Amino acid sequence: MIFLELFWTFFKIGAFTFGGGYAMLPLIQEAVLTKGWAEPEALINFIAVSESTPGPFAINMATYIGAEVGGVFGSVCATLGVVMPSFIVILLVARFFEKFKESRIVKGCMSGLKPAVVGLIGAALLSVAVTVFIPEGFTLSIFTDPQTYLSLAIFGVSAFLAFRKIHPIAIICLSAALGILGGYVL
Repeated sequence: MIFLELFWTFFKIGAFTFGGGYAMLPLIQEAVLTKGWAEPEALINFIAVSESTPGPFAINMATYIGAEVGGVFGSVCATLGVVMPSFIVILLVARFFEKFKESRIVKGCMSGLKPAVVGLIGAALLSVAVTVFIPEGFTLSIFTDPQTYLSLAIFGVSAFLAFRKIHPIAIICLSAALGILGGYVL
């Protein structure tokens, strides 16, 4: 039963998300936490691993969560679930693209979806940021916790390097090294 639930959950996520893997994050977050498949801290770890491994983020997330919940077959079910809607839509779009590319309805739909996707990504970013920077909730102790300052420093360095167009792999490796170093020092 869990395999069907994994497939169906990730199928719905794949079917109702526009804008790529990060736009799926709020839906993945809601599904995984509601169903009790992971705790918020574990979900952050899923995100970190999914982001730092090769391949599309959403597929990595589905595979990782599926494996945690249902083993190898669970990862296959979740991965197929998240990929199948896009596969079907791409086949249909490729078949009928010439007919629809100038449609006012399609253009209107896309102009409405773009800001919604940005909003969903922003909400996911804030949710993840709260979990990373203030995992115990907002208290005055966050101002004295060295881990908070380490996280903020790594965030700042990563953002600066990303804006300077440094390759993401280099940023991920540097961030991991800083985190390891901080773990030994703190």
